[in-house]
Amino acid sequence: MTLPDRPGALALLAANCGTSGVNILGLQIFPGIESVTDELVLRCPEHWRLRDIAELVERSGGESVSGARCTEQALADQPARYVQAARTVLAQPAAFPEVVARLFDAEADLVVDSLSVVQDVMEMQVGDVLVQVRRTAPFTATEHARGSAMADLVNDVLNRGRLEPSPLRPVPSRRLGRGASPGYVVEEGVVMARVEGTVVGVASLGDADADGSTPVSLRVDPAWQRRGIGTRLLIDVGRLASSRGVTELLLTTRVDNQAVLPMVLAAGLKGRIRMAGDALTVRIPVHELKPLPA
Repeated sequence: MTLPDRPGALALLAANCGTSGVNILGLQIFPGIESVTDELVLRCPEHWRLRDIAELVERSGGESVSGARCTEQALADQPARYVQAARTVLAQPAAFPEVVARLFDAEADLVVDSLSVVQDVMEMQVGDVLVQVRRTAPFTATEHARGSAMADLVNDVLNRGRLEPSPLRPVPSRRLGRGASPGYVVEEGVVMARVEGTVVGVASLGDADADGSTPVSLRVDPAWQRRGIGTRLLIDVGRLASSRGVTELLLTTRVDNQAVLPMVLAAGLKGRIRMAGDALTVRIPVHELKPLPA
């Protein structure tokens, strides 16, 4: 809810809650210029619904009320939640969308229902990947700042990983394998990486989905991973898709696949990342890529 930024505004709300048998269990305050956004955890009479809470708040001078049922988890210490979220992101950067969605009581995926048209969206940039979370309650300036700080943490983790040389990743001047560098070819709409006639990586396009995006399948032989092959395959299959008039690729993998996000960033491709259950999806626009002849 939002309350006028004047002395006694919160006291009036607290008094009216007490009179109505509503117990305030938790409170977060997000300051503004002319009004203050307050997030309350309330224990209400059993028969109460959101309209009853809205009437109580509006009677107390509040506006822009939104609410949802919650559990005792909503009473967890907020600084502790952010520390735990940071630890999760450090260990698994690709979990970022799901982590921030939980922090802000939001959804990482768009759920089409009667409330979707009034949902507020927070966007955070991780490299060239756009992460969105949404909810019916408007995001405050404080929450936007917190989300941006969490995205900066992910960027730092990924940049650190790129700067630390891997024993499996050769320097640019070094030839791979037994004196052979991978060659990239397109055959029948499939991009392949070959070393001395052996296929070590493949990227192919699927059939377009109902929303117009085209799934891409990409795999690299484990012995040849972390050498830039997946990044090159992703770029080339994106160029191939562009030559076919495709505007967006859909890359789907497991949430614990930590190679996907660095691969997309290394390719310099912009995308939108989502997590739902055990699946991680990245939507990558390719219409601006130079077409690759099939």
